[in-house]
Amino acid sequence: MQNKIFYIAIGIIPLLFSMVVHEVAHGFAALKLGDSTAKDAGRLTLNPIAHLDPMMSVVVPLLSYFLAGVFFGGAKPVPVNPYRFHPHVEMRRGMMIVAAAGPLSNLILAFVSAFLYVAFYRFFPNEIIITFFEISLMFNIMLCFFNLIPIPPLDGSRILMGFLPREYDRIFITLERYGFLIIMGLVVTGTFSVLLIPARLILKLFLYLPNLIFFG
Repeated sequence: MQNKIFYIAIGIIPLLFSMVVHEVAHGFAALKLGDSTAKDAGRLTLNPIAHLDPMMSVVVPLLSYFLAGVFFGGAKPVPVNPYRFHPHVEMRRGMMIVAAAGPLSNLILAFVSAFLYVAFYRFFPNEIIITFFEISLMFNIMLCFFNLIPIPPLDGSRILMGFLPREYDRIFITLERYGFLIIMGLVVTGTFSVLLIPARLILKLFLYLPNLIFFG
């Protein structure tokens, strides 16, 4: 129990930062495509207060950690209006780009965290700092791959919808009503950890390069 409390105490900052960056990336991508809705709503900020959702940002991360042994969660989704995209941007393609921006931002944060984790482990060994970047690395990879699961309202569903014919949209719209229950079911039953097997492979890959650089 003390070990879990230690991880939670250290992990709060990288957890919140990763979720906020994820949402800001969505909003920034939408802005570049012509939609300033997120910017107008004050959501293109790294201030976590603007993005926190009591359930997804607090309850779900704690519940997933104690039940499944992994952190995952999310922030309040940024508003996106595809009708405000530039005229040359097809809405479905635009929504794919906006959806992909979130997981991509977490993949970048994970890669940076991997380098910092190995660097501090090698040159400035400090348990708190090493644990900080370890949690940041693991959580960002988890957040990336979790959001790529094609269950609405996760980003993976928006990306997949962009590749499928429009007649399949109705299936995703119907699923979205039960999306949160399905997601919680994956966590409680342990299926979530099975779905994230690719995340563990990426984790090893991300650690390989900095270890090769610093340790030879």
